[in-house]
Amino acid sequence: MKLPLNLSCASLLVLALAAPVAWAKLPPPPATPEAKAKAAEAAAKTAWSGKVDAFKLCQAQDRVAAKYRASATAAGKPVPAAPATPPCADPGPFAFTPPAEAKPIEASGAHSPATTAASPPSTVQPAATTNPTPKAQ
Repeated sequence: MKLPLNLSCASLLVLALAAPVAWAKLPPPPATPEAKAKAAEAAAKTAWSGKVDAFKLCQAQDRVAAKYRASATAAGKPVPAAPATPPCADPGPFAFTPPAEAKPIEASGAHSPATTAASPPSTVQPAATTNPTPKAQ
């Protein structure tokens, strides 16, 4: 059976418009505490490796400066005084301590009243005496 040209074009148009919806990315699932801990450890390791790289660069710069001074002195050239620079700081081995878990609000007591009520919230006085100005309606 042959479809009319208008019907086949319309069906292709509907499929073309529906395709992005079919391929849309779903949001990632909520992070679990294990995933959060793993991400924190990865961030700490990345920061540590940056410190190690800076330490190695500092050592390499010191070696190059020492070789330059030695070769300039051997050639009889005047060598200027070395500028004062901080020593290279060794970051040491990688050590990760996970951050302490924060207590949920319910466990922290933030929502609890400061003291226990000593009297009931209702009174025997009429509302007109406790609140002489009526609410505007």
